[in-house]
Amino acid sequence: MERTLRGHHLLCVHGFQGMGYSPEFVLKMGSIVEDIRDDEKDFPIRVVATLDDACTACPHNGGTICIASEGSDNHVKTMDQKVIDHLELEKDKLYRKSELIELTVNKVQPDDLDYLCKDCSWLPYGVCKAGIEKLKKKQE
Repeated sequence: MERTLRGHHLLCVHGFQGMGYSPEFVLKMGSIVEDIRDDEKDFPIRVVATLDDACTACPHNGGTICIASEGSDNHVKTMDQKVIDHLELEKDKLYRKSELIELTVNKVQPDDLDYLCKDCSWLPYGVCKAGIEKLKKKQE
């Protein structure tokens, strides 16, 4: 099983609490999150800065771009690239899930999300920062 995740979703998966853009998106993201959080599973993840597996169920999927609002595609791609750069990853490359989690634990602090996820509509809820904090505590 190989997954494709956009850069910023590498962080979202740790804070996801069942909120989303539509019931279909919540179901799809929930399935991805379940696999990411399952310590027994390790699988390849292709890291991208474009539409990914979660986006397939999003009502804002415009086929090749995010159409949530004017400028939204550029906004999410900018977040993707910031996370990819922060984790020192290569776009479009395959990584093991375990490797990506280890990089997140070692390189991401909850307050880094203020920069990495600037202007994300989900950031004010605090679940993403809490998810990163929980991940770091679990790996101690």
